[in-house]
Amino acid sequence: MATITVLGAGAMGSALCRPLVDSGWNVRLWGTWLDDHLVDAIEAGEPHPRTHVLVSHDVKTYRSSELGEALNGADVVVMAVASVGVPRVTELALDGISRADALWLTSKGFCPDEDGRIQLLPDAIRTIARAHDVALPPIVAIAGPVKANECAAGVATATIFGCSDLEVARGYARQTRTDSYAIAATDDETGVEVCAPMKNIYAIALGVADGLGEALGSPRHNLKAATFARAVEEMSLFGEKLGAESETAYGLPGVGDLEVTGLSGRNKIYGERIGRGETPSEALAEMTRLEQTVEGIPATDLALRLARQVGVDVALELPLLQAVADVIDPQTPADPETTISRAVLPSLP
Repeated sequence: MATITVLGAGAMGSALCRPLVDSGWNVRLWGTWLDDHLVDAIEAGEPHPRTHVLVSHDVKTYRSSELGEALNGADVVVMAVASVGVPRVTELALDGISRADALWLTSKGFCPDEDGRIQLLPDAIRTIARAHDVALPPIVAIAGPVKANECAAGVATATIFGCSDLEVARGYARQTRTDSYAIAATDDETGVEVCAPMKNIYAIALGVADGLGEALGSPRHNLKAATFARAVEEMSLFGEKLGAESETAYGLPGVGDLEVTGLSGRNKIYGERIGRGETPSEALAEMTRLEQTVEGIPATDLALRLARQVGVDVALELPLLQAVADVIDPQTPADPETTISRAVLPSLP
């Protein structure tokens, strides 16, 4: 039985334990210094505070001080912490990661290097490893339309494993697939990693449309549909600029993940609050109080910087990305309906 260590006991890290156990892995779950109360609940046999689903008793838990023990002998390591924590956890876990056969990555985001240049998360991890003169195993990017609570409950879920070595992605997909957790494989690591954080940004815009409908007493379904279409186009275009396959955005990592995140994810809820009339600061404060991380907020600024870094004309090619940035500006937020509409409604040919 192969051993897999999941780093991060939050919603997605704990949820992934379900298909891992069901597919026969020996599963370890390590909680960061921010996860003590989550590990407390798991060890007490209570539902996970974020997914509200019990974690299998076959999962062995480890506290933040037990990282070495959690990694010892692990065949695969899974990075499942919030993107802001990836650099720190990578450095702490680097020795164990280097001894594993693969590093899986469910974290979603962009990461600045020491010079301020923006990188995709796998590249950021590779940069950290090179700085420490450590060789990394293959990285498998995991994304797609996976709501943590549904994955944890064992209901029908589709995901995608992306690795530059397609056979590595296919091998782990076959090893981990269950009757309810179906896995596609691709060699377009870049496309998977571009869509993962970008869909969080665009889900904010989808939430704005829903919030406007609530506040104004009539739905903004047409606006939401136009926003969805524009978001997918921009994910595809941006991915191409970074070396991805354009069609990746039209599959599980793009269309699929945007659909599920735009229905009920945290980024959608944040946008919905703004659409209902809350300021960006008020909306974020309430999400923070509820321990709900809105990764689309930092991702927006980083995506803008990355786009300009690779020579994208943001106003012309990524107008929805710019619109989201303007709407969530904490100092001078733009009018949500006018700004989103201008970005997504077609102009005259």
